[in-house]
Amino acid sequence: MTFDSALEGTPASTWRGDPRLTDAPALDLAGIGHLVVISAHPDDETLGAGGLIAECSARGTEVTVVVVTDGAASHPGSPTPQGELAEIRSREVVAAVAMLAPSALVTQLAFADGGTREQRAEISSALRVVLADFPTDGTLVIAPWRGDGHRDHRVVGEIAALLAGELGLALVEYPIWMWHWASPDDDAVPWELLRSVALDENARRAKARAIAVFESQVRPLTAEEGDSAMLTPEFLQHFEQDTELFIAPEAQRLRAGYFDDLYERHDDPWGFATRWYERRKRALTAAALPDERYGSVLEIGCSLGLLTLDLASRADRLLAVDISQAAVDRARERLAGHPNVTIERMDVADSFPAERFDLVVLSEVGYYLDLAGLTALLDDIVASLAPGGTVVLCHWRHPVADYPLSGDEVHSAMSMQPGVTRISRHEETDFLLDVYSRDPRSVAERTGLA
Repeated sequence: MTFDSALEGTPASTWRGDPRLTDAPALDLAGIGHLVVISAHPDDETLGAGGLIAECSARGTEVTVVVVTDGAASHPGSPTPQGELAEIRSREVVAAVAMLAPSALVTQLAFADGGTREQRAEISSALRVVLADFPTDGTLVIAPWRGDGHRDHRVVGEIAALLAGELGLALVEYPIWMWHWASPDDDAVPWELLRSVALDENARRAKARAIAVFESQVRPLTAEEGDSAMLTPEFLQHFEQDTELFIAPEAQRLRAGYFDDLYERHDDPWGFATRWYERRKRALTAAALPDERYGSVLEIGCSLGLLTLDLASRADRLLAVDISQAAVDRARERLAGHPNVTIERMDVADSFPAERFDLVVLSEVGYYLDLAGLTALLDDIVASLAPGGTVVLCHWRHPVADYPLSGDEVHSAMSMQPGVTRISRHEETDFLLDVYSRDPRSVAERTGLA
């Protein structure tokens, strides 16, 4: 993927030649009284949703634009100080939105450009404050597409999607860089989820004028030789269409048949028993448990029972569950000699065990659920904890096309759960391992060393 508009990408003419663009169903705007457009950088909202903003404003819809970062990292190596560039971009976005929707409210959160991943918790808290003021009925949130590739777009999109799910707000997403790095035949293009908004002449003109306001992006920032525009005319052609395209995420989760098919084709679909990566991750998970022993333990998604073996030696009673009967059968064979372990076929998203647990382990499972389903499951997990109870989560971070959520989204959702404190985190490029507990004490404090 490339996020430099000066580098070769897919021309706008290639996209225009694909009939699927014009065949995309219309985005339903009936009953929308509040439009909230979230952008990662100043100008994202205008490029991706400027026409929609203008259309909604003309209809009398209340429009709020929330800009998450200050956009000051747009010109790496520039002699212009970042503080000065942040001020320029701030003025530009206010002027651009005024052209699209004169009465719109612009909220600039001014987080550091390029640091959204590091500031995820703070951004989430700030956005929650903004979004919590809007009614669930009649509010539409527009956010960067999580699949756009650009890290800031992905992170801001993930946060917006989680908050929209938590607050019960309708959400659609807009792509920016997809038009550049992808092509119509790219498997990453979610054709079946595209929704279109037809722009009238007034909206098209307003959007064109608003884009031109971002002089720091569409023209060279300085007169120095070699300085060029960040957004080239060829790139901007993607945003000169008479329609805007949005992505409407479909709420769904992977069902039992998906996993049964995997186990039917492979004895060990993920290489749990053979890969050093998996053996090491299990060892780290077991080592992260803050207590030496637990009374009652729930393992969600036990698969073949490899982690179950490690947990069995630390538990008086262990209930291990999985959605796949094939996985349950194989785990039962592996744990046959452990009378303290019960293994059941169970979909905890539909029916959660009516018990109290000292430890709940959710490893490589959360991303199989949609946002609403994950939030409900995490609610059930936290509610099931005994006093001092602990939750351990571990999830793969790389994108998987089949999964409704990413590992980072799962752990971000858990960070929003009240009543528990994160007491440790192990973070690698490949996975996240978090430990939450009703008991906020460290291991040293629990064992009398501190």
